[in-house]
Amino acid sequence: MSEHVAPPLVLIPETAPFSDDQRSWLSGYFAALLGPAVEGATALAPGALPGGPKLADNDDAPWHDPAMPLPERMDMARERPEPQKLMAAMAQQDCGQCGYNCADYANAIFLKKEERLNLCQPGGKDTLRMLKKLEEEFGTAGGVTAKTVDADAPKAEAPLGPLGYCRENPVEATFLFRERLNAPGGEKETWHIEFDLTDTPIEYVVGDSLGLFPTNAPALVDAVIAELGSRPERMIGGKTLRQRLIADYALGGAPDALYQLLSLLTAGEARRKAQALAAGEDPDGDAAHLDVLGALHKFPGARPDAEVFLEALDALQPRLYSISSSPKADPGRVSLTVDAVRYTHRSRLRLGVASTHLGERMPESTKVKVYLQKAHGFALPEDLSKDVIMCGPGTGIAPFRAFLRERAATKAPGRNWLFYGHQRQASDFFYRDELNGLKDARVLTRLSLAWSRDGTEKTYVQDRMRENGAELWKWLEEGAHFYVCGDAKRMAKDVERAIIDVAGAHGGKNPDEAVAYLAHLKKSGRYQADVY
Repeated sequence: MSEHVAPPLVLIPETAPFSDDQRSWLSGYFAALLGPAVEGATALAPGALPGGPKLADNDDAPWHDPAMPLPERMDMARERPEPQKLMAAMAQQDCGQCGYNCADYANAIFLKKEERLNLCQPGGKDTLRMLKKLEEEFGTAGGVTAKTVDADAPKAEAPLGPLGYCRENPVEATFLFRERLNAPGGEKETWHIEFDLTDTPIEYVVGDSLGLFPTNAPALVDAVIAELGSRPERMIGGKTLRQRLIADYALGGAPDALYQLLSLLTAGEARRKAQALAAGEDPDGDAAHLDVLGALHKFPGARPDAEVFLEALDALQPRLYSISSSPKADPGRVSLTVDAVRYTHRSRLRLGVASTHLGERMPESTKVKVYLQKAHGFALPEDLSKDVIMCGPGTGIAPFRAFLRERAATKAPGRNWLFYGHQRQASDFFYRDELNGLKDARVLTRLSLAWSRDGTEKTYVQDRMRENGAELWKWLEEGAHFYVCGDAKRMAKDVERAIIDVAGAHGGKNPDEAVAYLAHLKKSGRYQADVY
């Protein structure tokens, strides 16, 4: 969900006689030589590959903007080296769900140390298709080639990373309870979720995220099996078909490989449509809504063998959630703030996999596989006297609840200002009593609220920022750190636009200077984003 990166696996000691840049380069160089110690985890630091193109580097990636359409990102990277083209296909601001940051994922693919091209969850099928296309274009020109690697040589099994700190080596935490945050009348279904970490090695700080492994809804699994005409108890790879579909395979957006399989089992117009869908086309205008069950419904004459069917599906990936608790205020526990996704499309109820797993299907005291994803560039200032401005509507409040609990526990003298909003104040004011209590205790200096469905005009957090522009500018000029959490493509961009407007209206800056001011905040680490 946010800008995350796993700890580097090859470290040059800080006492070594090298600069920070030299240490970073050497870490990446030796990681490239040794290969990743964790399949799917960060292995390469940015730098130049000896004798080859420059490896992808987040600081040299102007396309690294999730609001930018994929064709524009690829055009911007057109003249760049191959690893940076791979990175441009992702452009998800290092959300961390793949177990890498974007630069390291691109480097690992380029160096042929990562074969999985479908790990970028926010990029989805668009990113997967572009990565495949780029690999085909590169041929043997990129990365480690067939000339330098013996394809028949047995591969050593990579050791796992630290227990509880990577997706390949999770631990079991105990689910304690869920509490609904919406009052009656709300259109959303949002839950406060808590886990017990006392029997795990996980130690987190505010700003980190928790990865967890969800399961599919049994009713959906049963519907898929019925549509296949198979038996749920059929054994495949040591598990029943039903167990496989519940825990191991994604049943969301139908993958290209499934359409390719269905095209082999159909003929005529149906085959043409299946082939078009496999190629990323949308012959009937419904591709965006076709999950695995929907794809089977669309091609009723094509019923593959269950084992072949599983081979055409993607693996069920873990999900990341911003942590909404503080280890200083909530020792031994971790909490999340989760929207349960439910909607109806063509008379079928669709469910968010992890969100409804957390929101309804998981009994209390259940053991759940989890791991910690360390934050990258999203943390409170080390100087406790620094002021903090936080902007997070809806579940975007999660990391800022953690921040405020941390600031209260550490008795940080710096001021705290929260911009928070949602649909309706009566039903959607999450953590109302807690926030008001922090305000009464003078931990929360200012609380600016925005409700988009109250009244005749929609009001958002960026509107409140402009209304309080003079004071906001004063805080920024006095050195405040600014944080935003929420949707990268809309809300975060609107917040950035509001900062630019405030810099112009109250800082006397022309448009170019205002844009440069925001860029300076980012470069200096005073503007940090946890976006998805």
